[in-house]
Amino acid sequence: MEIDLQTGFTPWASLCGGILIGISAVMVMGLFGKIAGISGITKGLLGSILPTPGTRGDREWRLAFLLGLMAAPLAIMLVGGPISQTVSTNLFGMAVAGLLVGFGTALGSGCTSGHGVCGLARLSRRSLAAVVTFMSAGFVTVFVLRHILGGA
Repeated sequence: MEIDLQTGFTPWASLCGGILIGISAVMVMGLFGKIAGISGITKGLLGSILPTPGTRGDREWRLAFLLGLMAAPLAIMLVGGPISQTVSTNLFGMAVAGLLVGFGTALGSGCTSGHGVCGLARLSRRSLAAVVTFMSAGFVTVFVLRHILGGA
């Protein structure tokens, strides 16, 4: 099985996406007083369905936020046509990757959006440590996949 790991250079789409992420992070903080971290939003939504300590009744905005994340690619496809995205067909590898990401977000008390976008903007030392850790792990993973295991 060949894995295509090449990505295109899309500066305008990336700039627009970054602006939208920034706006949504500011809106979530301003409107709800919360950090726009996807793992925390998801945990809070699941906590409102299956009550866990520390969750409050703010299910509506969390659900709207997550539905917006899922609807965005569909809206882009309606406006601009099909999206060229390659996703692995290796279900075992994807399951392991998902479990590792879940473990990492639990261990790091947050995810890339919470620490990388919101935490760094608030000059959080804890978020800086988390970002350095997950970026380093990402660099090592890409190096191993492309140069040691011989991926594209």
